[in-house]
Amino acid sequence: MIRVHVQYPRTEGAKFDMDYYCNKHMPMVRERCGDALKGMTIEEGLSGGMGGKPPANVCVGTLEFESVDAFGASMGPHMPEIMGDIPNYTDITPVLEIAEVKL
Repeated sequence: MIRVHVQYPRTEGAKFDMDYYCNKHMPMVRERCGDALKGMTIEEGLSGGMGGKPPANVCVGTLEFESVDAFGASMGPHMPEIMGDIPNYTDITPVLEIAEVKL
């Protein structure tokens, strides 16, 4: 199992429309990926730690797939549409990380 983390770093003055992301963008991603997508989470950053510091990320979206190949096969054909939707909810450049689940 792999997880694809799409991180939106907190950036002073940047916009992020959480409602659009949760109710339009991520459902579109789910639809395009079909059965290859095994799970999805959306996390909104609240704090950078116990000291009340700002969070490192405004949001982190996580997608779960059986493998990197399954991710590529399901997302690849739709990547222009998915990436083209980003300006509709944010002006933050997302940071992508793919990780293998170990536990």
